[in-house]
Amino acid sequence: MRYLTEEERHIASRFLFLSMAIVVIQQDIQHIERGAFKIKEPYMELLETMTTVASAERRELRTQMNKRRIEVVTLHKNDSFSSFLFICQGREEKRNYFNPAIRKKVHAIIQELMQKSLPPFPKPVSAKT
Repeated sequence: MRYLTEEERHIASRFLFLSMAIVVIQQDIQHIERGAFKIKEPYMELLETMTTVASAERRELRTQMNKRRIEVVTLHKNDSFSSFLFICQGREEKRNYFNPAIRKKVHAIIQELMQKSLPPFPKPVSAKT
């Protein structure tokens, strides 16, 4: 049964998956630092910008969560599913997520952060002779 409003659920789930995306990005930074990349700087700059953008959004979400008294608690994880408890003003809602679905959500957030962090590509100049 659903006890949280759609907006409360959206804020809590966005915070949850954005936090997971930040962890993935930080792990990628460590892999690049230790990896055998010839030129690391462009990748590092992109990932650091993505982390900054994600952290700013998560800070805003945390502020909204504090105002609305929303909490997200990890209950348990196994190979197939992860369970989380969303709490809002004394109301509780348990959410079970299929781990591949979590991966898809985190993947989408990482792509979104990448698009926000990359400068726009210049339009190609047509060569009219």
